[in-house]
Amino acid sequence: MFRLLLAALVLTLSTAPAPRLTIARLQYDGGGDWYANPSSIPNLLRAIRERTSFPVEAAEARVTLMDDRLWDYPFLHVTGHGNIKFSDAEVVRLREYLTRGGFLHVDDNYGIDESFRREIKRVFPDRELVDVPLSHPVYHVVYDFPKGIPKIHEHDGHPARGFGIFLGNRLAVYYSWESDLGNGWEDMGTYNDPPELHEAALRMGVNLFVYAITSRPAS
Repeated sequence: MFRLLLAALVLTLSTAPAPRLTIARLQYDGGGDWYANPSSIPNLLRAIRERTSFPVEAAEARVTLMDDRLWDYPFLHVTGHGNIKFSDAEVVRLREYLTRGGFLHVDDNYGIDESFRREIKRVFPDRELVDVPLSHPVYHVVYDFPKGIPKIHEHDGHPARGFGIFLGNRLAVYYSWESDLGNGWEDMGTYNDPPELHEAALRMGVNLFVYAITSRPAS
């Protein structure tokens, strides 16, 4: 299945401007620590490079929603513990980015749930965050997660859940809640996580990236 998706991606890129194959970390206002988990994205990019055929860059990008480089990056990552606040212009820009084929992964590092739900409602007032079905490709495209997103950190002790916003049949926003994938991607020893949780987090991250790239609509 992965080879078929990769072939589809090659066909798409032959007729569209090539995206930058890296993960763009979103720098946002509101006071939240958008820069949290500094080793997480480089570790995930290394895993993607080693485990797939995608020639991803070694370093993450850092962008704001109003940055002209935003359109170069098909995968936008948001994390932090505090408040997220978008301006009216940023709300419009994020809606355009997502409707044009961009993918947003928001990882609750414990503390952004309320503000993210508020801001994404401004972006898509007519759409709800819904549970991503366990049958969805994001849980199976490279690694199989029959029970959905893995639980990495306890937080409030709730089961980990993957919420999403769909634009047509495409999953455009994936919100990892009560999981903390970013902590799991960090260097071993940063937290007291066993190796199997670090591996599970990386595998889920690989799935997210591969799905985001292979589901991009043709221009």
